[in-house]
Amino acid sequence: MKIQFDKLDKAFENRVRLQIMSVLVANDRYDFNSLKELMDITDGNLASHLKALEKEEYILVNKSFLGRKPNTNYEATAKGRLAFKKHLETLEQLIFFQQNLK
Repeated sequence: MKIQFDKLDKAFENRVRLQIMSVLVANDRYDFNSLKELMDITDGNLASHLKALEKEEYILVNKSFLGRKPNTNYEATAKGRLAFKKHLETLEQLIFFQQNLK
């Protein structure tokens, strides 16, 4: 069995970006404060990882207002979902391969 390591996406090597994509793939959209609370990280840390995913065009940013309060929601793009799926499939192959070595 040949593992295609080129299918591992550098954008998901960081655990925070992996967590963000996991949440966004499992949900239609998620807002900034809910992500921050769920992941228990700082505003700046979350913002930098969201920007990295946005730069790759893996997520969409939707800004709106709820009353007078700004509200920013994020959702995974089709490109992001596909890249994440390929990344997870490659990780599964790697785990399966490692288990069969034992």
